[in-house]
Amino acid sequence: MIKTELSLPQLAMVVGTRGLLGAGLGLLLADKLGTERRKGVGWTLATIGVLSTIPLAVMVYRHRMSAD
Repeated sequence: MIKTELSLPQLAMVVGTRGLLGAGLGLLLADKLGTERRKGVGWTLATIGVLSTIPLAVMVYRHRMSAD
């Protein structure tokens, strides 16, 4: 098993981006808001979640490679 150590702020950023992505996808699949508003907010949250995950994934990957 590969172990990676992250500081608390790094872990919080990773968890936060996953939460944004999940909230965005949840809104896209729910019927609680009007269609246009739901799609707008859902796509915005999902996009922010995906785009902010990319640099964090690179950070975790580099951190793991430097630990080896």
